[in-house]
Amino acid sequence: MKIAFVTDDHKTISAHFGRAAFYEIFTLEDGKVTEREARPKPGHDQFAGEPHGEGPGHARGTGPAAEGRHLRMVGVIPDCQVLVARGMGHGAFENLKRQGIQPILTEMNEIEAALEVYRDGRLVDRPERLH
Repeated sequence: MKIAFVTDDHKTISAHFGRAAFYEIFTLEDGKVTEREARPKPGHDQFAGEPHGEGPGHARGTGPAAEGRHLRMVGVIPDCQVLVARGMGHGAFENLKRQGIQPILTEMNEIEAALEVYRDGRLVDRPERLH
């Protein structure tokens, strides 16, 4: 299985899914890390020139325009089953789930420490970190 962490520096977990520049991805087999890779992640910077309006009847971060942006962000990690961030919007959270990726929101800062806690089955999901 593969677990992705959103990051800007390959060491710490980003506080906002949409703004992070990279995914740090770990392949786990029998509880052991067998591969680690970094992938560039599309984010808010790349979408700056696009209309941000979500359309009538849609909350911020939801609706067709936002969903399209989220799909591009997730499009580079279709092989991952879990994504860890320190925060994200409701729209991104729901879009990840629709793509079959379990979003986990954590208060932990360091990727390596959070990975260890996840491997031990003790990484606590903090849905109050949704914004």
